[in-house]
Amino acid sequence: MNKDNNLRMVVQEIEPLQKKDLEEAPEHEVKPSGFPRLKFLKRQLFAAIAVSWVSLIIGYSSAFSAPAEHSIKRDFNLQGDSEISWMSSFMPLGALIGGLGGGSLIEYIGRKWTILLTNILFFVAWFVCYFAQNYIYLYIGRILSGVSVGIASLTLPVYTAETLQPEVRGSLGLLSTVLGNIGILICFSFGIYYEWKGLSMIGVLLCVPFMVMIWFIPETPKFLLAQNDEAKARKALQWLRGAKTDVEKEFVDMQKFQKETANDSENLLVLFKKKNMKLLGIELGLMFFQQFSGINGIIFYITGLFDKSGSNINADVCTTIVGVVNFAATFVASMLIDRLGRKVLLYISSVSMAISLAVLGLFFYLKDVVLMDLHSVDWLPLVCFMTYVLGFSLGFGPIPWLMLGEILPAKIRGPAASISTAFSWTCTFVVTKTSLYFIDTIGAHYTFWMYGFIVCCSLLFSIFIVPETKGFTLADIERKLTGVKVRRISSLANIKPTPSFIG
Repeated sequence: MNKDNNLRMVVQEIEPLQKKDLEEAPEHEVKPSGFPRLKFLKRQLFAAIAVSWVSLIIGYSSAFSAPAEHSIKRDFNLQGDSEISWMSSFMPLGALIGGLGGGSLIEYIGRKWTILLTNILFFVAWFVCYFAQNYIYLYIGRILSGVSVGIASLTLPVYTAETLQPEVRGSLGLLSTVLGNIGILICFSFGIYYEWKGLSMIGVLLCVPFMVMIWFIPETPKFLLAQNDEAKARKALQWLRGAKTDVEKEFVDMQKFQKETANDSENLLVLFKKKNMKLLGIELGLMFFQQFSGINGIIFYITGLFDKSGSNINADVCTTIVGVVNFAATFVASMLIDRLGRKVLLYISSVSMAISLAVLGLFFYLKDVVLMDLHSVDWLPLVCFMTYVLGFSLGFGPIPWLMLGEILPAKIRGPAASISTAFSWTCTFVVTKTSLYFIDTIGAHYTFWMYGFIVCCSLLFSIFIVPETKGFTLADIERKLTGVKVRRISSLANIKPTPSFIG
């Protein structure tokens, strides 16, 4: 009995202390239940959504050619595929130009204002498309869109990487890819009902929300520290973490790391240091395998590919279904990336794409070469395209862009991101411009098998070359990958809620 009374007294003494500790705990600490207190996520979530809205416009722009193709050919009396091919290819060509200049922009005018510039360029581009009198206007609009895409592609991951905490950097960092796929879905869905002119006006309207949201988000603390504006950097960090959160330790760590890298050479020769070249090479490898998986050759011409498959299912409906899968897969990836890590998702991505491309190649081989009647399995191309897009969106779609902001050292992040983005869009241009040529010359089956072989190589690259960055701060990632011994952050940092818990 005495033991029971003593135990009861101890519990009574501990409970008030536990309650008091919980009430006084900073907003970023973990509750005993295992879930983080989530109030601190609100502003980071808003900032991530705001800048990711531009990614929605990128996705919409990327998908424009597929639903607009038939009405453009009719209204401008285009007989062949050459003009449409160039219309699709001008966007990645413009993105190449934008990517080359974007690195300098984010270093001189900042991440925030560079993103605003890209949104304005999109606004102008879609107006040019809407008032097009002939297909040359559409060429100009697509080039302007491409320049904006190229700049935004390197700016968005840098902004999110520099503003989000490690435990949510993966999931919230993928919001740009989620919204990008929503943009693709919006374009495919409206493409069922609207022709090229209506789709262009929707593009104009999509640019408006960001012009409002931009005024409520800060510049990144890292950029402000690099500009020697410590007061604004601290204010920006405080805004991102919440008014009641103690940011002193994080801010001091930022200052310390800024001083550690301040003595590095300011010229581009620092890019050619062995440790930096290795990391740049990893990023370029990720970009190469992302694009030479054939994704843009398929997304840009997916409606025509469904027509070639001979399926009885409406091609526009099939395209929209693929868009839905594309969106859903990235949402799943955003929930898994901080649990499974980057490498595991890349494995899943490579295997699922390789299998689906192999089966697609076999289907078109039997249909076009063997001349086998495949009407009983005319649903198979849709399933394969869905699996392919699902696999891509889980891994090789979002992760190369996420890691662009993670593995590139701070001192070379601008120029290295510029080179990586330009390289990515060069690959996109090559894939987009040559896909129809390959399909017409060597056949759809060999084209899919060629991309499938490249995807198999991407699996080996992911296993042996790509580093894992889950759970590390940007400073720790840089120290680890450049050879400096680093201590892993607390495992509590990896405990994150599902999106339904974000308040």
